[in-house]
Amino acid sequence: MARNKYDVDEQLETPFDIRHLKRAMIYVKKYKWKMIFALSLSAAAVIIGLFSPVITQYAIDNSIPNKNIPELLLMAALLLVTIIVNIVFVTIRSRIMTKVGQDIIFDIRSDLFAHLQKLSFEYYDNRPHGKILVRIINYVNSVSDVLSNGIINFVLELFNLAFIVVFMFAMHWQMALVILAGVPFLMLIIGLIKNRQRKAWQDVSNKSSNLNAYLHEGLEGVKVTQLFVREDENAGIFQKLSEAYRDKWMTAVTYNNILWPSVDTISAVISAAIYFFGLIVIGPASISLGTIVAMGGYASRFWQPIMNLSNLFNSFINTISYLERIFETLDEPVKVNDKPNAKEMPPIKGDVSFDNVTFAYDESKTILENLSFNVKSGESVALVGPTGAGKTTIVNLISRFYDTTGGRVLIDGQDISKVTLHSLRSQMGIMLQDSVIFSGTIADNIRYGKLDATDEEIEKACRTVRADSFINDMPEGYDSPIIERGASLSQGQRQLIAFARTLISDPKILVLDEATSSIDAKTEKLLQEGLNELLKGRTSFIIAHRLSTIKNCDKIMYVSNKGITECGTHDELMAKKGDYYKLYTASEQ
Repeated sequence: MARNKYDVDEQLETPFDIRHLKRAMIYVKKYKWKMIFALSLSAAAVIIGLFSPVITQYAIDNSIPNKNIPELLLMAALLLVTIIVNIVFVTIRSRIMTKVGQDIIFDIRSDLFAHLQKLSFEYYDNRPHGKILVRIINYVNSVSDVLSNGIINFVLELFNLAFIVVFMFAMHWQMALVILAGVPFLMLIIGLIKNRQRKAWQDVSNKSSNLNAYLHEGLEGVKVTQLFVREDENAGIFQKLSEAYRDKWMTAVTYNNILWPSVDTISAVISAAIYFFGLIVIGPASISLGTIVAMGGYASRFWQPIMNLSNLFNSFINTISYLERIFETLDEPVKVNDKPNAKEMPPIKGDVSFDNVTFAYDESKTILENLSFNVKSGESVALVGPTGAGKTTIVNLISRFYDTTGGRVLIDGQDISKVTLHSLRSQMGIMLQDSVIFSGTIADNIRYGKLDATDEEIEKACRTVRADSFINDMPEGYDSPIIERGASLSQGQRQLIAFARTLISDPKILVLDEATSSIDAKTEKLLQEGLNELLKGRTSFIIAHRLSTIKNCDKIMYVSNKGITECGTHDELMAKKGDYYKLYTASEQ
C-alpha cells in the first residue's frame, strides 16, 4: 500500500450508515440518567414557558378591557415567574450537559488511543501522523456536543413542537393549519441540499486532515527547513493547503446557510399570513384580537424549534463526516494481536528458530522466503547485508511486530504466534538507531520499561552503559528535566539513556538495530565494555554497518536474496571470501 501524503485526500473505505450512529449511542448510554434528568428540567421549562401566550391572551381579552389592575399585575408576576424558572432550569441543565459532553470526549478519545497503540507499524507507515492526530483531537471535540447536547436538544425541540401544536389546535385549529402550511416547503429544501451538504463536510474533513498532516511534518522538520532555507517554499505549500481548506469550508457553510434563512423566510411569511387570515379571511367576528396575538406568539414559538432543529441538522451533517473517520480508525484491524486461547510465554531461555519463514509487506514484494535458522541461548548474532534485504524484518518478526506470511518463529520451542504479546515483549529488549526519549526526567525515561526500578538500579544501569558521567554533570543529575523528544540532549546522550532503559528491563533476548551508530567512536569504545556485560547470558541480534563492532559475535549472518546466503564467525566468513568478505573489505577501505 502506497503511503498517503499530505496533499492526497484519504478515501473513505466505509461510508456512514445508521449503524455508526448506533455505535455512537454506546458512549451516550453511559450517561443516560444524567441526560434524562437534564431533559426533564428542559421539558419542565418548556411547558411552563408555553403558558406565556395564554397569560398574554387573558390579559389582552380580559384584564385590560376590564381595567383590572390587580389582575393585570398578577398576570405580569406569572410571566416573570415563567422567565425565572426557565433561566434556573436551563442553567442547571447546561452545567450537567457540559460535564456529560466532556465525559463522552474522554471515553471516545481513550478508546481511540488504546486502539492506536495496538495497531501495527504498517498503519503508521502508510499515513502521515498529523492525519492521525486530527482524528483524536479535532474530530472528537467536534462530535461531543452533538452526542450530548445535540441529542437532548433534538428530543427537547420535538417535545416542544408537540406541545406547541397541541396548544395551537386547542386555541384555534384553522389558524394552526395556517402555521403548519410552511413545513412542506422546508422539507423540500432539506431534501435538495442534504447530500451535497454531507459531501461538502466530508471535503472539509479531508482538507483539515491534509493541513494538519503538513503542519505536523513541518514542525518535525523545522531544523532541516531552516538549514536548506526552505521557509518561503514551505509557506507557499501551507498557503495552498490552507486555501483548499478555506474553499471547502466556505462551500460547506454556504449549504449550512441555505437552511436557516429559509426557515426565517418561511416563518416571516407565516406570521404575516396569520394576521391576514385572522383579520380578513376568518374575520373579527369569529376570532378575537387576543387569540390572533396568541397564535402569532405560538407561530414564533413553533418556528423557533424548527430553526433550532435546522441548526441541529447542520451540526449532525457535519458530525457525520467526523464520525466516519473516528469509526474508520476504531475499525482498523489489529493485524498483530493475541490469538484466541493464547497462553503466557514461560520465562525465556533464549533459543530462537525460524522454521521455513516467509514474509511480505504486501503481495507485490516478498522480503523473506522459506528462511530457516537456529540460534542457541546466549549466542550473539550479527545480521549484515545490503539495505532493504530484510535484516530489520527478521528482528521485527522475532519481536512479533509483524506476523509471518508463512512458516513459524519459535522461541524455546514455543510458536510465538500462540503466546500473548505482553508476555513475549516484556522479556525482550529492543534498541533502535533513533530511540525515542519522552518528556519528563532522565530517571523517568530509564524507568520507562520497569516502573518499580529503584534509584540504585537506575544508577547501576547507567554506569554499565557509560551514561553516568554526563548525567552527573547535569545540574539536577537523574532528576534533570528532558524536553520533548530529548531535544536538549545530543544524539549520543539519547542513545546512552535508551541503552540504560533497555538494560534495566533485564531482557532475555536483546535486539540492537544500528544502536551505536549515533555514538562517537570514543564513547562507543567505552560503551563496548558495558555492552559485553549487557550481552552476557542473553541471546542477542545485532544489526550494524560498522562491521568492526560485530567481529566478536558468535554468528554472522549475511542477509540477501530473501534469505541468509552466508553464516559463520568472522574468521570463517573472511576465509570463505564471499559476500561478507567483500562487504568487510569494502568498509575497511
